[in-house]
Amino acid sequence: MNVLLDTRLPRTLDAWVQSMLADGRPGLRIDAWLFEGLAARRAAEQRLAEAGIAARFHSAYKPLVHHFQEEVDLAGLASVTVHCPVHPMASARRFALEAYPLAEMLAGVELQLVPQTPSEATPCHEIELRWHDGRQRTDWVFAPNRVHQDVLFNTLLSPCAWMKITQGEAPVTDGARPSDYEALFRLAMDTLRQHPWPATEPCFERLDIRIDLPGVAATAESGAPWVDLHEALHEDLYFSLLELFQQRSGRPPGDRRLQPGQIVPDVRVSEGEVGLRIGLREYPAPIADEAAANDMPLDRITAPLGFARIAQELAGIPGQRFEATSRQGRAVVGIYHPGAGPAVIVSGGQHANETSGVVGALRAARHLAAQPDAHFALIALENPDGYALHRELCAHSPQHMHHAARYTALGDDVEYREHAPFHEREARYEALRLSGAALHINLHGYPAHEWTRPLSGYLPRGFELWTVPKGFFLILRYRKGWADTARRLAEHVCGRLAERLELMAFNAAQLATYNTHAGELPFEVIHGTACSLSEVDRPGPALTLITEFPDETIYGGSFVFAHDTQTAAVLAAVEAIGLISPSP
Repeated sequence: MNVLLDTRLPRTLDAWVQSMLADGRPGLRIDAWLFEGLAARRAAEQRLAEAGIAARFHSAYKPLVHHFQEEVDLAGLASVTVHCPVHPMASARRFALEAYPLAEMLAGVELQLVPQTPSEATPCHEIELRWHDGRQRTDWVFAPNRVHQDVLFNTLLSPCAWMKITQGEAPVTDGARPSDYEALFRLAMDTLRQHPWPATEPCFERLDIRIDLPGVAATAESGAPWVDLHEALHEDLYFSLLELFQQRSGRPPGDRRLQPGQIVPDVRVSEGEVGLRIGLREYPAPIADEAAANDMPLDRITAPLGFARIAQELAGIPGQRFEATSRQGRAVVGIYHPGAGPAVIVSGGQHANETSGVVGALRAARHLAAQPDAHFALIALENPDGYALHRELCAHSPQHMHHAARYTALGDDVEYREHAPFHEREARYEALRLSGAALHINLHGYPAHEWTRPLSGYLPRGFELWTVPKGFFLILRYRKGWADTARRLAEHVCGRLAERLELMAFNAAQLATYNTHAGELPFEVIHGTACSLSEVDRPGPALTLITEFPDETIYGGSFVFAHDTQTAAVLAAVEAIGLISPSP
């Protein structure tokens, strides 16, 4: 490995405690905000209290949610009104979104999120609390943020560390402070921005960014809000680096054709150490997967499949086998099953951290293969290199989204690859050549909990609509002249999905939470399922039905529910295309 940086930083919490102990002035009152978990913050407060220093350490990340967890008696709570800050350097709903998942935490409580008058002041929430026993209280929750420029010179408003110290009634200090969390991000970005990269893509095979730090790590505790600083740092580093390389190459922001190489932020929980190591290396050799050991029926699988089990399932589907080869040398396996019915292409795993679609594609293909006229091409896993990275990262952080595994080993989105060598995309070309399908059913997923970029304006730039879950929904793209067919397809699929009562309840609950925090969904809702229809001018089949289940990070019964839904959507779409004319 070519190591670009290997360094350790002081832990901010420890440094602040030492500084406060050394200060020694009597009568100080300290309020500090930093990126640490509750246990560490309370331990620091206790240590200072033993020295006669009154200090309170708050979370700089999602302070409103932490306030409800740590400072509010939720039992018997009747109503809550949160007056959310509105800052001119942020989205109008930024702080309503940051309040997620209050709507779920306060289920059964009347909740209103009311925007304040826009102000450039440092944000502060005003909360009106009322309990059933008549108690009332007003709390103010400070939300430390700073206006700054990112590495692309965008002006942003982002959470930051902060310290307020008073002595008696007199202020001693009140302002933003540097922190280990922010310093790690800035140091990584500066190191990679200043590195002399090659003039042409790809710039590397694999870029490893290993970070160890303490802080807030989420647990699978039922009902607890998902707050994980390590996952959030992974996300912010990955997408910030995509933006950096897009800028270097002269590409527009969000260009999915970018091929920098494989960017791998690996952010792990430490007991106190704060470390950063950045290195370049060649792709690791593909490792033989474990045997398809478990014999659990496919329709009861509770976690993403291993490569061996995927291969085993593909071997049981009759048809003509075809293959492409990924950048790292893995097989992208397809099955063409000819029949008298209208042809469809079914695919999963284009974005490899969206894993329920792989199971859904295999299950649907099994059902279709048993039908006498079924005509389909199957690519159950389009992006095996990304899938391998997802499995690697999940070995130590199984409940993180791991968007670093979303794209291919080249760093691009396989759907947007326009120039040879096409690698994985050859499988799609062959599926279309063999089948002549007018419909591609492309199974996807998205985060099952909140997705943030805390040091780059909080909301994930370019993906703001995906910040919080909104149930299972559909995206239907069609070529000119196919609008009527697309509409009939959407109506039929959504009608079939409406027969699934558990799914309808799931969608309704998630849409209600989404509406509370994000506002009205800009999608049409058809028979209880959100659906976006749009005309496009892109190569491939005339119709593309994209399914979106919030599957990133789910396991157990939730994962079964996800691939049940994916399977049902495929079968409904195949049924629909058989009932309506496949021609415009």
